[in-house]
Amino acid sequence: MRQVSLIGAPTDVGASTLGCRLGPQALRVAGIGPALESFGCEVRDVGDLSGPPNPVLPPVDGYRHLPEVVAWNRAVFEAVGSELADGRMPILLGGDHCLAIGSIAAVADHCRRAGKKLRVIWVDAHADFNTAELTPSGNIHGMPVACLTGHGPDELTRIGAHHPAMTADQIRQIGLRSVDPGEKRFLREQGVEVFDMRYLDEIGMRATMQRALAGVGEDTHVHLSLDLDFVDPGIAPGVGTPVQGGPTYREVHLCMEMLADSGRLGSIDLVELNPALDVRNGTALLAVDLVESLFGKSTLLRLHEDAAG
Repeated sequence: MRQVSLIGAPTDVGASTLGCRLGPQALRVAGIGPALESFGCEVRDVGDLSGPPNPVLPPVDGYRHLPEVVAWNRAVFEAVGSELADGRMPILLGGDHCLAIGSIAAVADHCRRAGKKLRVIWVDAHADFNTAELTPSGNIHGMPVACLTGHGPDELTRIGAHHPAMTADQIRQIGLRSVDPGEKRFLREQGVEVFDMRYLDEIGMRATMQRALAGVGEDTHVHLSLDLDFVDPGIAPGVGTPVQGGPTYREVHLCMEMLADSGRLGSIDLVELNPALDVRNGTALLAVDLVESLFGKSTLLRLHEDAAG
């Protein structure tokens, strides 16, 4: 029985649009706990973390709400690390994507202690690789990958025990279709492996996921950081920064199913759900549906399921 912990982080302090602070409760209303239990998981909902409110202020030295973002990420770091130390799979219910700084820093520390390789699968419409010098907005939900790889303020790049928390070769970015000009150059300079929407269009989701998961083995901990604006807004409208031209319903499910097939998924960020912009909680319901695919939902028994049975 897989032991899963739900960790709510109700904040939009790093976001450009208010509302994703409502995301954790919307996911609960959509039935994420019972859905996981239906796949044989033992679910522990640790409730919502607490942190400072969103002050809705302009950027200071290139960062909006840096003290508040730091406070939330420290809380996330402690909560995710505690669940991993207890042998459980943490699922972070966001909240905006700045929270991945604390979440992945905790996962990276855990992997070092456990002697595991880390592979981060970052599915998103955006690269989130901005810095204070590159950002057009100062919103820190556009900076977590940069911070995790050591490019950002010390308060965020040194949350974990190591600096940087991870290296660029440990991450694979999938689904990008909105990247700021400075980010494009920085991604190339740092050698981040990116599978943008043109890449998916040309070779398909299956081949993309095979390449993104290449080298993953028994000694690998796979972390999924799932920004719901990864999905085309035609089927996932409840996000703060929608970008047209994303993966289809089936493509997104195939992505999740292949992650499940790897057998190495160890932690998840589920972020950027904005119920204030959703339609009848449909994006939250889609998110729960995607989580079901991550935990083995399929139309037919596959070979690995048949063998397990």
